[in-house]
Amino acid sequence: MGIPDEQIFPHATGEALKTVERHSEPQELVFWAGWFCPFVQRTWITLEEKGIPYQYKEVNPYRKEKHFLDINPKGLVPAIEYEGKPLYESLILCEFLEDAFPQSTPHVLPADPFARAHARLWTDHISKNVVASFFRLLQAQESDKRSAALEEHVTALRALAGQVKGPYFGGEEWGLVDTAVAPFVARDYIIAENRGFKREDVGAGWVEYAKRLESRDSVLRTTSDKEHNVQIYGRYLRNEAQSEAAKATREGRAIP
Repeated sequence: MGIPDEQIFPHATGEALKTVERHSEPQELVFWAGWFCPFVQRTWITLEEKGIPYQYKEVNPYRKEKHFLDINPKGLVPAIEYEGKPLYESLILCEFLEDAFPQSTPHVLPADPFARAHARLWTDHISKNVVASFFRLLQAQESDKRSAALEEHVTALRALAGQVKGPYFGGEEWGLVDTAVAPFVARDYIIAENRGFKREDVGAGWVEYAKRLESRDSVLRTTSDKEHNVQIYGRYLRNEAQSEAAKATREGRAIP
């Protein structure tokens, strides 16, 4: 008998479904994805931003089908096949797409070496602090742990907000830092409705920046209707989810 997480809605909906339908034909680059996953959305945003041809393939990562495990032994989405070779890990894939398609714009990272390193520092901050506290807040059951996680999340976002040049992280062009955090901004309504999070508590600058992120065309085109998130994120809110992110959060480990 399978775990409850296997019983997810089987495909994207809304604007994301329209995007999937536009990318159903075979291409040299195959994008293995789960419509519901914020890490998937990072790579998907990059594909859409850069206009790279790809074939979208939906996979249920909880079922660990053999072909998908051959592509990514971790059994996690996102993953790609390009020229018959597999790669995975969302932010690594974003940078790979920049390297493999250098003529496609906008560029994921700036040309200046210092600015590139600065962007990588802040994507690391997002992974270690913003994303980690997001999941801790989602899964916290006791009021004191929720309060601590909420404060931690707001603090992490304030630090990030203080680095935003505007309108996007690095200035006029959308980049890797925006891509890294946008899927979690698009899902912050969950912690707003259930955990007391308010964008205003981060600051006015964050409110404006978050609004720009969630209204970006590439974010809208890769976002499914909210109604099917209820079942998925309900398991996180009850701390019952069996994703690798959920298990790592419960065990106090870094999210893989």
